[in-house]
Formats: sequence, structure tokens, C-alpha cells
Amino acid sequence: MNIGVELVLDAKATLGEGAIWDARRGVLYWVDILEGQAHEFNPATGADRFVEVGQPVGTVVARRGGGLMAAVQGGFARLDLETGELSIVNDPEAGLPDNRFNDGKCDPAGRFWAGTMSMGEDPAGKGSLYVLEADGRAWRALAGVTVSNGIAWSHDHQTMYYIDTARPEVSAFDYDEATGAIANRRTVVTLPPGDGGPDGMTIDAEGRLWVAHWDGGKVTRWDPTSGRLLATLPLPVSRVTSCAFGGTGLDELYITSARTGLSEEEIARQPMAGGLFRARPGLKGVPAYEYAG
Repeated sequence: MNIGVELVLDAKATLGEGAIWDARRGVLYWVDILEGQAHEFNPATGADRFVEVGQPVGTVVARRGGGLMAAVQGGFARLDLETGELSIVNDPEAGLPDNRFNDGKCDPAGRFWAGTMSMGEDPAGKGSLYVLEADGRAWRALAGVTVSNGIAWSHDHQTMYYIDTARPEVSAFDYDEATGAIANRRTVVTLPPGDGGPDGMTIDAEGRLWVAHWDGGKVTRWDPTSGRLLATLPLPVSRVTSCAFGGTGLDELYITSARTGLSEEEIARQPMAGGLFRARPGLKGVPAYEYAG
């Protein structure tokens, strides 16, 4: 796949993540996790604005009734993008101060799924994947997670795809839309050695998965039925973190990146690290689900 990639915002983000398109407003939300910033990028004007959340923020999602929800270190929260006001709704890990929320999305029923990870020296298996119901209740869907990351649902709402970056794979679960229950974990995509770790993920209109490669410098497209690699999209940065289809036709792929942990020499070789990129792969995505609460 010979696709050009353009830098649309030289953000120099420490840890850009959580790209998600708001089709109603025509803007892209993304976050700089470690700087505690929630961003709104408007491709029509090229303007990017952000609010300081005051703590690490893993992702934001739109609410059906307007406004945003966020997954921050302190739990699930309502977020006012105009004022930066943050109101915690539920903190399922109040007793784990070393943990913070990372990536997440809403499911077809309007639940908000987001996972946690430890910021300590030995993070292995210390995170979990949580679900925030529309009424504000939260429950744990999966334990023993190391770095909770990309998540997507099949178009028939029967399967949930999930990434724990510590595992070089994309997992699939049977998914019950009525209850949110997941079961029967299996591997549908396996990354070859040397390709970095799987990070953020999205799904296109054909039901294929797009995976960002942390320390892999690319985004790849996969068939989750056969596990076959379909396309590779190289980027001029190594730490590629998330991807989301956007634009008025949902035919633009937005990609976030990071510069955290890179040496001065590495940043000199990849000065666009931490930037927001866009590609037009000739395929369309699907609208992001919104939080029902």
C-alpha cells in the first residue's frame, strides 16, 4: 500500500494517544497522557486547542448528550473541554495509587471501556480493563493486564478485539452487547518479532483492523479472520501510539505518536516525534460509539 503520510500538527507531544473522531462536531480528540492534556484538533481550520486536566489522561470519548468523558489517573470522569473542569464519576482503583488509566473507547451499547496500567518499576499484570455503565457503575471485565491499549468491536457486535501491549498480538473475545460480558479469549493477529509492540487500534468499514506499532514506526492493517497482514503504513517516527478514521467521509486516518523515552540523538533523527499525522488509505472507517450516560 503506497500511501503518503502528512504531518498535520507538529505537537511534539510527550505521549500522544487516544485518537477518536467526533463526527457530529467534525473534530478529532486526542490526548497527551503524561502532560495531562486533552486536545481537540479541527482539520477544517488546522487549529488545535487543549485543556489541562491536572493529571494523566488516557483517553476521552464523546457523550450522546453532549460533552466528553475521560479516563484519567483518578478514574472515569466528566470533562468540560471549555473550562477543563473534571468531575470524577467512578474510581475503580482508588486503592492503587501507582496505577493510571490508559486507552479506551465506547462499545455499541454506549458503555465506556478503558484499561489501567502500573507506573511502578514492575508493571506486569498489575492493570485491569474496566467498564463504565451509563448509570455510573463500573466493573472489571479483565484482570492481569500490563498495558491496556487498543480496543474495537466487530460490525455484527459479536466480537471485541483488544490489545495488551505486553502481548505481541490482538486478542478477540466473544462479546455480549446486552450485558457487556466477554468470554473465550483467543489470538487473531500475531505480530512478528522486531515489529515493536501493538498499541492503539481501530477498525475500518470492511471489518479489518488497523494497529499502531510502538517502537515499530508504522501502522498495519490486518484481517482478523485469517490473521493475514494486508498493508503496512510506515511513519517517520518510531513510537506510533494510536489511529482513528476521521474527516467528513471517514476516509482520513489520523495517527498519534510520542517522544517520551527517546534520547536527544533519536529525537534529532525523528524530529516529528510526538506529532499528529494523517493518511488517506483509500478506505473508510466507521463512526465512533458515544457514551450513553
